[in-house]
Amino acid sequence: MTFSENLNSVSAVSGSSSARSVLQAVLETTREGVLIVEGSTRISAANRAAGKAFAWQDGTLIGKRLSEVIRNPALHEGFQKSVQFGTSSDIRIELTDPEKHIFDVHIAPIEMDGRRYAVGVFYDVTQIERLERVRQEFLSNISHELRTPLTSIMAFVETLEDGAIDDKDNNRRFLGVIRRNAERMHVLISDILELSSIESGNIALECKYVNVPNLVNEIFSSLASSAAARNISLNTEMENGARVFADPARLDQMLTNLIDNAIKFNRDNGRVTVRLVRREKTDVLFVVDSGEGISPEHLQRIFERFYRADRSRAREVGGTGLGLAIVKHLARLHGGEISVKSALGSGAAFSIELPAS
Repeated sequence: MTFSENLNSVSAVSGSSSARSVLQAVLETTREGVLIVEGSTRISAANRAAGKAFAWQDGTLIGKRLSEVIRNPALHEGFQKSVQFGTSSDIRIELTDPEKHIFDVHIAPIEMDGRRYAVGVFYDVTQIERLERVRQEFLSNISHELRTPLTSIMAFVETLEDGAIDDKDNNRRFLGVIRRNAERMHVLISDILELSSIESGNIALECKYVNVPNLVNEIFSSLASSAAARNISLNTEMENGARVFADPARLDQMLTNLIDNAIKFNRDNGRVTVRLVRREKTDVLFVVDSGEGISPEHLQRIFERFYRADRSRAREVGGTGLGLAIVKHLARLHGGEISVKSALGSGAAFSIELPAS
């Protein structure tokens, strides 16, 4: 039985002495906030969900005027029309006190004890709206990120088709540009699929004790050429044989991402240090660089998908804007967290905090 059908049932027994108790019982069966308002626009009944959503000042709703609880002229008009003329209406409202919430409200008349009231059902769509906004931003970012290399590929293909393929001095250079942009698209799509798998919960961890110095040295070896190209030293500060409890492949993925970023966004002749700090219930892995640092306005958003503190530099070094988002989700999948501390001119220190066991 739907909520509206329940209300109709209550309306049918409105002449009985138990009508109000039946009504209140029906109200408490729904997760949506429900307000029942009389002709003077005072609230006659409300359920716990409405109390939680709207009674944030002193915890009470019954007996208050609707305008005291929710300041929205369109909502007040909808309740008044429902009481006076028996009409139904659907309204979307946005409330900002104490927090921002968006509600789809259905208002309908109800007869009880020979009097007409208006009942409003408040469907909280805040999370749905937020997810839709995230989805739209995600699609927009994907389109933007793919458009740049795709445009370059198409331009150089057309150049080759127009005769440059016979230009022995430049044709291989043009093919090299096409290849680099195709590789960039491949990496981006791989990161998107990886992040999607992690966020959807399709990745299972196989945690065990991992020898961190050995793992970090393997990562250093794989990134040695890019570090050497800019004379960046790679260092560890941890005991031999130090171990943490994690999925080895995913820990490798997280540290590789952070160390690679520390090299890319470092100064020439800089330094990257990986250290392990043991605390009472957690093990914390730090990746510290001697780069330019991150300005305060970027620190809160740096783990968002496609967010880049320096877009031009990120494209120059080949970043997709998804690496730190992947690290964040993998850390949380372990029951841990990632954070960053930085100041302009003083480098950055990323830390992965993992449960000790």
